[in-house]
Amino acid sequence: MPVATNGMRIRVRMSARPIDEPHRVSSQLELLFDLTFVIAVAAMTARFAHAIADGHGLAGVLPFLQVFFAIWWAWMNFTWFASSYDTDDVAYRLLTMVQMGGVLVLAAGVPAALGHADYTFVTLGYLVMRIGLIAQWLRAGFEDRARRRTALRYAVGLGALQVGWLLLAQQDTLPSYAHALAFACLAVLELAVPRWAERITPTTWHPHHIAERYGLFAIILLGESVLAASRGVEGALETGAVSSPFVVVAVSGLVLLFAHWWLYFLVQAGEGLNDRRHRSYLWGYGHFGIFAALAALGAGLEVAVEQSGHGVVASPLAVGYAVAVPVGVYLVLLWAVQALVMEPVFHPAAVLGSVAGILSLPLASSRIGVAGVVAGIAAICVLLVAVTIAGKASRT
Repeated sequence: MPVATNGMRIRVRMSARPIDEPHRVSSQLELLFDLTFVIAVAAMTARFAHAIADGHGLAGVLPFLQVFFAIWWAWMNFTWFASSYDTDDVAYRLLTMVQMGGVLVLAAGVPAALGHADYTFVTLGYLVMRIGLIAQWLRAGFEDRARRRTALRYAVGLGALQVGWLLLAQQDTLPSYAHALAFACLAVLELAVPRWAERITPTTWHPHHIAERYGLFAIILLGESVLAASRGVEGALETGAVSSPFVVVAVSGLVLLFAHWWLYFLVQAGEGLNDRRHRSYLWGYGHFGIFAALAALGAGLEVAVEQSGHGVVASPLAVGYAVAVPVGVYLVLLWAVQALVMEPVFHPAAVLGSVAGILSLPLASSRIGVAGVVAGIAAICVLLVAVTIAGKASRT
C-alpha cells in the first residue's frame, strides 16, 4: 500500500501499469521533464544554424545528428519507461530529476560538440541521464517480479553501453571517420537493447499515452523552429534590414511550420499502436528522422530569415536546401511511420510529388531568391494539407 502525506505518495511499489488504463495522459512531471529538452534542442539548433550560415552546413550535419541522437534517445527511453512504470512517488521523482540534470549538462556541452567536436560534456550529461534511468530499471527489477529479467536486462544493457560511450569520449586522437563508425556501432547497440530486453516479458506501455508523448515532443520541436526563426528576425530588425523578402520568408516560415503541425496531427496513432503493438519499434525509431528533420528545419529557417535581412556566407542554393531537405525528409518519414500502424491519410503519389517539387525549388534560387524558395515550399505543404483533408473527407 502507498504511504501518503497530504496527497503526496512517499513510496509506491513499482509494478506494471495496465495497457488499457482509461484517461491515461502525460503527467505534470513528464511535461516538466520535456522542458529541459527545450534547452538542449535550442542550443543544438542555434549552433547548426551558425554552421549553415557560415557555409559549413554539410560538415555540421553529422555532429548535429550525433548530438540529436543522444537527446532523442534519452527522451525516448524515459518516455517508454514512464508509460510502463510511472509510480510518481518520491524515489521516482528524484531519479527523474537526476535525468533532467543530465539533460542540462548535455545542453551545456552542445556548443563544444558542434563547434569543436569536443563531446566531453555531452557524454557526461548522457552518463548522468543513464545513471538515473538505470536506477529506475533496477528498482523495477526488484519490485516487479513478473518482469524482473526484462528490467535487469535493460539495466545491464544500458550500463554496458555507457562504458563504451565513455571510452569513445576519451579517444581524442581517433580520425573523424573512425569516430563516426564507432558512434554508429554504439548507436545501433543502443537501439538493440529494447528488443533484446523485451524478448523475455514485454513491458506494458500504454499506446495512447505513447502517442500523446510523441505528439507533445513534436510540438516542442515545432516551437523550437519558431524560436530559431525568431532569432533570425531579431537579427534582421537589429540591423534595420527589413525588406519584402524578409517579410515573405518570415510569413512563409510560420505557414510552413503550421502545415507541419497540421499534417502530423491529421490522425491519432494511439489506436494503431494498440492494434499493432509489434510494430511499435519501427514506429518509435522512425520518429528519430521526423524529429531530427523538425529540429534541422528550425536551423534552416533561421538562416533563411537572416539571409533575407543582411546576407550570410552560405549561397542561396545552400540556404534553400537547408529548408527543403528537412521538409522532404519529414514528409516521407511521416507517411512511412503512419503506414506502419494505421491506414495512411497521405496518398503516396501526393507525398512523392510534393517532395520532388520541394527538392527542385532550391535549384531556382538564383532567380526567385531564398524568399521564393521558402514561399514555394510552404505553398506545396499547404496544398498537400488541402489535398489530404479533401481525400479524407471523401472517404468518410
